[in-house]
Amino acid sequence: MEGKPAMTKLGERQMNEPVTSHMRRDYTVLYPGQTVGDALAALRSQSVSEKIIYFYVVDGTHTLIGVVPTRRLLMSTADKKIVEIMVDRVISIPDSMSVLDACEFFVMHRLLAFPVVDGQGGLVGVVDAGLFTDEVFDLSERQAGQDVFQMIGLHVARGRRAAPWAAFRDRFPWLLCNIGGGIACAFITGMYERFLDTVIVLALFIPVVLTLAEGVSMQSMTLTLQAMRQGRIDWKLLWRSLRLELMTAVMLGAASGTLVALVAWVWKRHGNVAIAIGLSIWLSVITACLLGVVLPAAVRTVRGDPKLASGPIVLAMADVATLLFYFKVCAMLLR
Repeated sequence: MEGKPAMTKLGERQMNEPVTSHMRRDYTVLYPGQTVGDALAALRSQSVSEKIIYFYVVDGTHTLIGVVPTRRLLMSTADKKIVEIMVDRVISIPDSMSVLDACEFFVMHRLLAFPVVDGQGGLVGVVDAGLFTDEVFDLSERQAGQDVFQMIGLHVARGRRAAPWAAFRDRFPWLLCNIGGGIACAFITGMYERFLDTVIVLALFIPVVLTLAEGVSMQSMTLTLQAMRQGRIDWKLLWRSLRLELMTAVMLGAASGTLVALVAWVWKRHGNVAIAIGLSIWLSVITACLLGVVLPAAVRTVRGDPKLASGPIVLAMADVATLLFYFKVCAMLLR
């Protein structure tokens, strides 16, 4: 019907219900010590749901330890052990999650089904994409726009409902981060005013340096926020993300710094200035990347909402760190 939301299977109220209210319990389990032949024989002797997508592997206490895709089970030799063919890194949904949070999992991970586990990791049910189809598409359309506003310190739901004064109180503290960062950058630039008078070309590339650092920090922050969608920090995942982002930032900084340095050299024909600009950009991009990973985790650690706070904080600190690197490195190389 025209004008109605896209939620046709679950109402707006039901999106906040626990996911256990809508999960299936007709899942099929396998055991790590079984062979593929034994597992297939057992499946033939029991009534298997037509909706089966994955087979879940549990131990003697019914704790989820792996998953076996249907294709992998059918294509493996009969003497293979289940433990040899299972995927031991399973993405599961806690039974305390809401239906809305579960929908986000389908948007993020693009899997057809997820196991639902209790606090001890025991398998209690399965949710599949069929139940959430309409909600997932609606959520994916809203999420892109919502995340953009959250990154700059504005929560969409609050922004729509709040009175002007309440909206001001909600949003102004995050603008103070931008104001503070801008004032700090102005002071830093003032400290190098005489130096800029002698090497005026450096001032021409300040917008490029700041834009690059802000772009990289926002990319890193977005990836970090995706890794924290479950509401808690997975420190192993965070450390892996930090290492990956650091290696990526080294390459991004080198490529960006080299390109801008070439432009500076072709334009002004100052070799030392071009090298100084390129090196400062390289260091600035690496620093901005690290800020984009570390600061959202720090905000989450103190129980804040990293999506609301990290954007303004990361951008302000990236600007300050970038200018410090830019002027310091250039001053050291050009004096």
